[in-house]
Amino acid sequence: MLALVALVVAGCAVVDAPPGPADLEAGGTALRLTADDARHLLVRTGFGASPAEVRALTGERRDLAVDRLLADVRKVAGAPLPPELARFTRPAEGRGADEAERRAFAARQAALALDLRAWWLGEMLRTPAPLGERMTLFWHNHFVSSLEKVKSPALLARQNVLLRRHATGSFADLLRAVARDPAMVLYLDSAQNRKAAPNENFARELMELFTLGEGHYGERDVREAARAFTGWSLDRDTGEFVVRRGQHDRGKKSVLGRSGDLDGDDVIGILLDRPETGRHVVRRLWREFVSPEPDEAVVEAVGRRFQASGHDIRVALRALLLSEAFWAPARRGALIRSPVDLLVGTLRTFAIEVPDPAPLAVLSAGLGQNLLAPPNVKGWPGGEAWIDATTLLARKQFLDRLFRGDGMGTPGELLAGAQARVGGAAPRGPDGRVRLAQALAGIRFDSRAWLASLDDASGPAVARLVLALPPVVADPSGPVDLELLHRLSQDPVYQLR
Repeated sequence: MLALVALVVAGCAVVDAPPGPADLEAGGTALRLTADDARHLLVRTGFGASPAEVRALTGERRDLAVDRLLADVRKVAGAPLPPELARFTRPAEGRGADEAERRAFAARQAALALDLRAWWLGEMLRTPAPLGERMTLFWHNHFVSSLEKVKSPALLARQNVLLRRHATGSFADLLRAVARDPAMVLYLDSAQNRKAAPNENFARELMELFTLGEGHYGERDVREAARAFTGWSLDRDTGEFVVRRGQHDRGKKSVLGRSGDLDGDDVIGILLDRPETGRHVVRRLWREFVSPEPDEAVVEAVGRRFQASGHDIRVALRALLLSEAFWAPARRGALIRSPVDLLVGTLRTFAIEVPDPAPLAVLSAGLGQNLLAPPNVKGWPGGEAWIDATTLLARKQFLDRLFRGDGMGTPGELLAGAQARVGGAAPRGPDGRVRLAQALAGIRFDSRAWLASLDDASGPAVARLVLALPPVVADPSGPVDLELLHRLSQDPVYQLR
């Protein structure tokens, strides 16, 4: 098993070419997409690539295909949130109650958390424009908040709506909205930031993780910025953002060379004016869409465009997706699939109906990506961190069950192992276990219908549709059937995108 892990990691490491002076849109924007190109674009900007999606983009010009993906992004989810998630319940509720009441409250919050995770996974599975959901997930890992600390599914639901609304819009608007987001106010302790005792947590992460990146600010900048944000707080009864004027420090402050009676909006403006912010965001986008190692020449050029556009996220995305670096053969299969990408991408690629995505939330958590609960303020590290002996075995077990032909079956070891690894994502009580069992049993793959939908049902063509690179172990020759799909899914290359 460890040898297989090494094979996956080594495969990812060798396909990424060293950074070089790749030109933006170097004469390739009008090129027509091959089926392989269409698959590459769809897998990188969404979750998997179904035969119908590949067919629809094949023959399209690169620039027009990218423009269509960007234009189709939705700002609003397709399905409404579960009703209870629209009502804020104060996280402190239950304190002072008896033990039974406290347990009932905790169980209800856990159930709501599962509902929220299942709802979001349902959006990823069913949206006709998956780039919007991928960007929502990207920003969730950039502007990290976690249920482990916020303890309010309703506030995380609000934040999810916010991230989707701004996912490909103005980064400046997104940054200002996140700074006022109640979940973020709780997660980074803004509610404890008062003029008599400034709390530096939000100011530090604002600079280090959200905008400038490490090495581009000093400790004095953090202290002064924290003073500027004093008074930015939360109404604990309504869950709404408030500014407590009496707690705001009105004294002179100096941040990155700019001085005055600065408030939080002033600091955000100062950070947006810095070219380091543009480069930092573009570098993060590169690692999400292109490869693990950014080409700094391209990052610099795209960062300038991004800055000049007023921080239009679509401008940065379009430039990266039309860069020669994105389309280079050496960068295909350069990224390791995250747990969400593996689960949702597989189900979308093979058009598998999922009546209730709740088991996917538990499985993803067991694989190391517990939605709404990243491990720390830096988020999931991604890349090689997604794969170890335990998680690779669990990945292969899920795929084995999916492609063995008799359905996923009852939870058994598949869900039990995931629940043991991360109990926070698992429902509590017999009702939750029944829900998981029924939902898992409802996931079935109609391989005959899927194979019949292909224009080219030869083994090599199927392998090229399913895998980012030629298979390492699986032989695509022979009968094209469920067993071939099973072999391809078990190939190490299946873990790459």
